[in-house]
Amino acid sequence: MPAGQRMQDETRTTGQMLPRGVMLNAYPDSIGGRMSGLVALLKRPEFEDTFSLLYVLPTFFNSDLDRGFSIIDYGLNLELVSPGDLDDLDRLGITFKFDLILNHLSVASPQFRDLLERGDESEYKDFFLDWNAFWECHGTPGEEGYVVPHDEHLQKLFLRKPGLPILKVGFPDGSERPYWNTFYQQITYRPVEAEVLHGLSGVTPETAEQIASRLNTAIETEGDIEKVYLDGHDYLRDEIRAILRGRRCYLGQMDLNARSEKVWEFYDETLRRLRDYGARIIRLDAFAYLHKEPGQVNFFNKPGTWDYLARLRDIARVYGLVVFPEVHAEYGKGLHREVAQEGYPIYDFFLPGLLIHALDRGTSVHLLHWIEEIRNEGLQTINMLGCHDGIPVLDLRGAERDGVYHPGLLEDDEIEAVVDRILERGGRVKNLYGPDGRKIAYYQVNATYYSALGEDERKLLLARAIQMFMPGIPQIWYLDLFAGRNDYEAADKGGPAGHKEINRTNLGPDEIERRLEWPVVQDQLALIRLRNTSGAFNGELVVPPSAPHRLHLSWHGDGRTASLQADLVTFDFTVSECDASGVERLVLESRGEAIPDDLRPRAAHGDLRL
Repeated sequence: MPAGQRMQDETRTTGQMLPRGVMLNAYPDSIGGRMSGLVALLKRPEFEDTFSLLYVLPTFFNSDLDRGFSIIDYGLNLELVSPGDLDDLDRLGITFKFDLILNHLSVASPQFRDLLERGDESEYKDFFLDWNAFWECHGTPGEEGYVVPHDEHLQKLFLRKPGLPILKVGFPDGSERPYWNTFYQQITYRPVEAEVLHGLSGVTPETAEQIASRLNTAIETEGDIEKVYLDGHDYLRDEIRAILRGRRCYLGQMDLNARSEKVWEFYDETLRRLRDYGARIIRLDAFAYLHKEPGQVNFFNKPGTWDYLARLRDIARVYGLVVFPEVHAEYGKGLHREVAQEGYPIYDFFLPGLLIHALDRGTSVHLLHWIEEIRNEGLQTINMLGCHDGIPVLDLRGAERDGVYHPGLLEDDEIEAVVDRILERGGRVKNLYGPDGRKIAYYQVNATYYSALGEDERKLLLARAIQMFMPGIPQIWYLDLFAGRNDYEAADKGGPAGHKEINRTNLGPDEIERRLEWPVVQDQLALIRLRNTSGAFNGELVVPPSAPHRLHLSWHGDGRTASLQADLVTFDFTVSECDASGVERLVLESRGEAIPDDLRPRAAHGDLRL
């Protein structure tokens, strides 16, 4: 039995088979400012039979940071979503995909608030990861109040930001304790009124005004309030620190302690709730950071991560859910294959970069190599072009594994060329960092897929056609469907994570009406409708041999055949379908048409308009 077929059979026994159809991907407010706008879009006749699945990003829930990925709780965000929206989508036959953010919760979560209020008496004392307790026997106490891991441990740590991943929080007993904080953090202070300083030894009303003014200036400018000049009142510094602690406000995503059974009770309760909302697929966000152990890299530790995933899959199976882990890693590490061999579907993070390379260089060689691997290994994938995050590039690289270098899907110089072209077309870069704060690699490049392709409608349409003929579930980012351009103004205003906002612009009703007239939008919908409805895609993918600059993909199933024939140099292509009686219809033929001048949004480079 072929390895791919064996893996598919084993996957069926685990209950991890993905549903079929095409998936739309958006925030609840991406269309019209509320979920109801997205529902209205899917009710339009132009969208009939196009989407069976909907991946709604986690501003669907109550959250406070990172555009939803800092969860307060998994209740409906009633500012954006109503129960009626869920009823409407259920009547449309739409199934949900949601995120379960495994590694962390917001500091505003009920669990962390209880910890801050009750300290050691809190039932959630062990729900989050106390940094000093974790590293107590594997590091040295530092002057700043936190343990510094021994160098042999520190050098192994996989970090998402410069510096140690900690956030120091104040306990009711006046102590400050560092908690593990892999991702975002921010500490702010409410302004200090002079009156609260009255009564301190040696402080006059005039002095109180001066000290309060200096403290508030430091707060407003995000200066170091610990070093504010106190004009001869330095003896009061401890008392002033205590006053400031009472005015401290936190923002951040605090890592969960998966050794705590209360965390697993929380996962169980959350998966049940997501099922009740109408979910079928659960993306396990940041799962690779969950298992932590001294002496490990603390990113996809083995075998601990496998143990956690198996436990989550068992819980999910009770609720009829498919879980799939989201993992970014170099192709050469083979981690995607390991995850698939354990019976999990995977994200196809390789396709976006491969398609940009194929369309810019006019060659199908590397893309066909990846298609062949999917088929031979029986990989279950969810693929994409653009998404809420960025275009993966690190994933395409080779890497050392077991002392042997394994090549990537592209050579390093080819990957750098892809990155350079996207940057020349206006993209922004996200980097990874080492323990010393130095950049070690590109993580992803942020751009709309249309802009990443040089804002060429022919390339975007051909990229979409190829995606529709790839194995796996095609996931469509709403902005790419509407040929969205890079939003530079939003990126510039977005703060530390502003690079992501380049590809997250909300579209209003008038803009939707306008764009639905564009051929590139109408043609994408025709391709999506074919993939979502044709029984051909329930069958087998055949890849007839062709010249390197050409691509021929053909699906055969349920008595039907769907075929794509494309020229990667001219971007001309045809998509056709043949029924059981042999009658063939032309679904789409590339016309090489750009958006007409009277419909194209005119915008200078850097304009807010897409």
